[in-house]
Amino acid sequence: MRPTQPENEALGYSDTPVLPESGYTVHDGRRPQPPVIQSPAGGVPSDAIVLFGGDSLDAWQQKRDNSDCAWNLVDGEMEVKPGTGDIISRQHFGDCQVHVEFASPKEVLKKGQGRGNSGIFLMGLYEVQVLDNYENPTYPDGTVGGLYGQTPPLVNPMRAPGEWNQFDIFWSAPRFENGSYLLAPRITVMLNGVVLHHAMRLQGPTQHKVLAQVTEHGPTGPLQLQDHGDLVRFRNIWVRELPPILP
Repeated sequence: MRPTQPENEALGYSDTPVLPESGYTVHDGRRPQPPVIQSPAGGVPSDAIVLFGGDSLDAWQQKRDNSDCAWNLVDGEMEVKPGTGDIISRQHFGDCQVHVEFASPKEVLKKGQGRGNSGIFLMGLYEVQVLDNYENPTYPDGTVGGLYGQTPPLVNPMRAPGEWNQFDIFWSAPRFENGSYLLAPRITVMLNGVVLHHAMRLQGPTQHKVLAQVTEHGPTGPLQLQDHGDLVRFRNIWVRELPPILP
């Protein structure tokens, strides 16, 4: 039998079971309505925080000394300035959706890890690899889209040198209890519309040539882009903050 309907069925039901944790009933019309946002095709959602839209580097600073961003701004694109070091966003984030577009140098000079190398670090600690792996194999956990030093991507959809690639990353920040994970960091990564990792658990912050370890830190951190000495370009970088996942 269908539950008794209120005067207007669109408003929901009040005689249904209570959902765990939320305190609302099934089909509860009293729950807050989802905010209406605008999301134009190929554009930026209206609730996104734009970190780079092509006209300013003001949202970024140098990681090593917090000085103004020293990377190059060329024709609406942000380009690594080798030797200046990594940059971090001035704003810090916890759970979030991240959109980043990048292009490796059109001129190919090296191979392996020496070709279009950079990285995207969530909270300044957990790296998603940026690398030109178009017809350029390397060790699997260092492939483009890999969780560097931990987990290779499922596939390699990298486009040719000089062409633009699009990362969409969904990040769940870790929670800690007595120096251990109460909730481990997890990440979903898409490159050019293809899933590379789905709700993948990370062992800890990114390391090179050693095992990652659980390292307790605060609930938020900056988005970080790596200067690895290659002229990698970035554009259209934005973040949407997400509610934290419950343990």
